[in-house]
Amino acid sequence: MRRSLVRMLRGAEPGEFEVVVVANGCQDDTAAQAAAVSGVTVVEIAEGSKIAALNAGDERATVFPRAYIDADVELDVSALRALAEVLSSTPSPRAAAPTLRVDATGSTLPVRCHTRIWATSDYRSSGHVGSGVYAVNEAGRARWDAFPDVVADDRFVQLRFQPDERMTLADESFTVHAPRDMRTLVRRGVRIELGNRQLPDGARERNRRGLLGRVARSPRLWPAFPFYVWGYILPKLIARRRPDGPVAWDRDATLREAARR
Repeated sequence: MRRSLVRMLRGAEPGEFEVVVVANGCQDDTAAQAAAVSGVTVVEIAEGSKIAALNAGDERATVFPRAYIDADVELDVSALRALAEVLSSTPSPRAAAPTLRVDATGSTLPVRCHTRIWATSDYRSSGHVGSGVYAVNEAGRARWDAFPDVVADDRFVQLRFQPDERMTLADESFTVHAPRDMRTLVRRGVRIELGNRQLPDGARERNRRGLLGRVARSPRLWPAFPFYVWGYILPKLIARRRPDGPVAWDRDATLREAARR
């Protein structure tokens, strides 16, 4: 946690950003690590819930634009400044995020293949806001009250905005690490599928008509496509067998272990 914060704030002026870290049900030294970084406010809550953490952070935060950033995201101060600038430039409701980069160098071959196809999906290419970072201006945040009790918080936020109200910053990026193996990717996919079902019917923007065409026109992607189908279909089949199963937000333990090492 400390290393991520130091990397994100390197080069920031004193007081340039209001940084609130919510330690939600942490049993380790996360809160202490975050508190050791100058200018960071730490809020500790007992509940191990991301939604509870988001709402607790909102209660403590005082300024806009406001960015919501997952703990395992790699982001630098240039991206934060760009988000603040673009969201402050209009009074109209807006959401924004840097361009997502997925680092799969530590993943198995099937995961790397899946990630190559997923990067071409309509979800990624059309106003993508989420997957670890999203930011809103004050008018945009007024689109909802407290965060609802859903797993797919980034998807919930994205759907508060029309495509022309979302901005993906082409010149700035953030990095997330892909799951290390297909078992972890499928487990995460099941959680995402069940979480998306918590959103209102008809509000999920399931448009994948262009994906097959893009793959068909790119022979270099053909060998990877079966692995994408594996990682896309299997979570749906598993989730279908658990229509009323519990949905919980969790972390990719493989990535956390890698970070410790």
